Amino acid sequence: MRTLLIYIFAIFLFSCQEKLDRNIEPITRKESIPSDYNPQAKLQELNISLKNPGTPVANYVHAVRTGNLIFLAGKGPKKDDGKNIVGKLGADLTIEEGYEAARWAGINQLAVLQAELGNLNKVKQIVKVKGVVNAIPEFSDQSKVINGYSDLMVKVFGERGKHARAAVGMGSLPGNMAVEVEMVVEVFED
Repeated sequence: MRTLLIYIFAIFLFSCQEKLDRNIEPITRKESIPSDYNPQAKLQELNISLKNPGTPVANYVHAVRTGNLIFLAGKGPKKDDGKNIVGKLGADLTIEEGYEAARWAGINQLAVLQAELGNLNKVKQIVKVKGVVNAIPEFSDQSKVINGYSDLMVKVFGERGKHARAAVGMGSLPGNMAVEVEMVVEVFED
């Protein structure tokens, strides 16, 4: 009887190990930056020059990295002259002006990423974008405005620039800026 119990117990242990082995994912190798991937060169082609993002004006940081993800704080549409594009969509600004404002927010986010990483070629994937549009209550084209940001990410990063996204309206934004956009980025392992 004791031998039979030991035999049954051994079979039980073996079957449990087999199930565990099937559920364990294989270890993946570190993915390196593809040789034909060069967002830095794309910036030059697009004639975009990134400025130093400076120091935040409140008690926050531009970016927080955890593992291979970087969470970027919201950025507005500050142009090279240091002024934000301001106004409400549907009252003060057209969809085209909002699109341009979102594009400027994207340029500002790219400046933060470059300052954080030293080189945009380290960006593996734009993961998530949240765009907030300063708009009148009746305005319903938030997605067309935030396309200015999304289109820029795809121009710079190609397929790796495509991302999950939210585009929402707000009754007001700091300093009456037209848009504010935040994003999450995955980077290649160092």
